[in-house]
Amino acid sequence: MGDTPDGTAPVHEPSLDEQIAVYQREFQDLDPQVEKVVSALSRLNRRMNVAYGRQTAALGISNAEWEVLKALVISGAPYRMGPSELAKQLGLTPAAMTHRIDRMTAEGLVTRERDESNRVRVIVELTDEGRSKWLDAMRAATVFEEDLLQDLSTAERGVLGDMLARLLERVEDLQSPS
Repeated sequence: MGDTPDGTAPVHEPSLDEQIAVYQREFQDLDPQVEKVVSALSRLNRRMNVAYGRQTAALGISNAEWEVLKALVISGAPYRMGPSELAKQLGLTPAAMTHRIDRMTAEGLVTRERDESNRVRVIVELTDEGRSKWLDAMRAATVFEEDLLQDLSTAERGVLGDMLARLLERVEDLQSPS
């Protein structure tokens, strides 16, 4: 009982406060407030990725495929993009993007066709099946996300969203090419 699916005993992860206490013992210059925020965000991100992975797997798609579907939907109707645009947006190499598109084409989630106005260019387009999978994933994610935030008031959600958006903007500014 209590074993993981592979038969090993689960690994105890220290609480945030325990982790910070160890860090402070080993590195006295640590700001515990900063570390608590960063560690909480890191753990939350990891756990959310696991949850989303389970949801997409239940739908028969991977998180990687979900990211492509999402990019196509965000691009707007008619939900079309070039493979190089997709690769750049998702931070993939062209070869990795080609492999992903091959898989998704075989699964009926996207089509890949030559651009009629420029026969050299290839266009990836969302299929009805791909849009349906995206909608199913969004429905599942909405339930999970509402449950995740249930203890926060509407005002707290707004403040948290604004603060996280500011942090994201800061990281993106720091990481943008000069």
